[in-house]
Amino acid sequence: MNYKNKVVLIAALSAAVLTFLSFQPCEKPAARKDAMIAAWERAKAYTKEYLEAATDEVYNFRPTPEMRSFGEQMHHLAVDNYILVNAATAGVTGPAKFRDLEKETLKTKAEITNAVLDSYDFVITTIKSLDEAKLDTMVKMFNKWDTTIEEGLDKAFEHQTHHRGQTTVYLRLKGITPPPEKLF
Repeated sequence: MNYKNKVVLIAALSAAVLTFLSFQPCEKPAARKDAMIAAWERAKAYTKEYLEAATDEVYNFRPTPEMRSFGEQMHHLAVDNYILVNAATAGVTGPAKFRDLEKETLKTKAEITNAVLDSYDFVITTIKSLDEAKLDTMVKMFNKWDTTIEEGLDKAFEHQTHHRGQTTVYLRLKGITPPPEKLF
């Protein structure tokens, strides 16, 4: 086989391989619902680290008299995980006790930790039960805001992130280094 034929053969084989590879199925990007579940699971683990890092003293600590205590911030986060996800999903109901949780005064680290982690479990279970095709369904949150289910769930995620972030200062004021960031 002469040099010219070898070059043509190599070019033809290369073209055949490239053509073959271009028709192979590409890895499907992560589904929106799966990405939301992963984000909420990461948020739960991150919040759990905050709950564990705080001492009993921190749970009752208020940086100023008019501010919530660390425990109250986390209690609020838990209650609103239920309320916001319930509103965003047009009424997926949480545990019967979630309205009672709003009225409870949780005092101990264990009570608050359990309430917060249960609220994340509710959110994650709710998202897993949703039909991904319905994430673009319009809902009216709190009879005020027109949004999609997905956008409403994003607002719930933003809310828990906001309140967990506030508690960073509480930990630092008590000399505790907050858990390292969990972006991924």
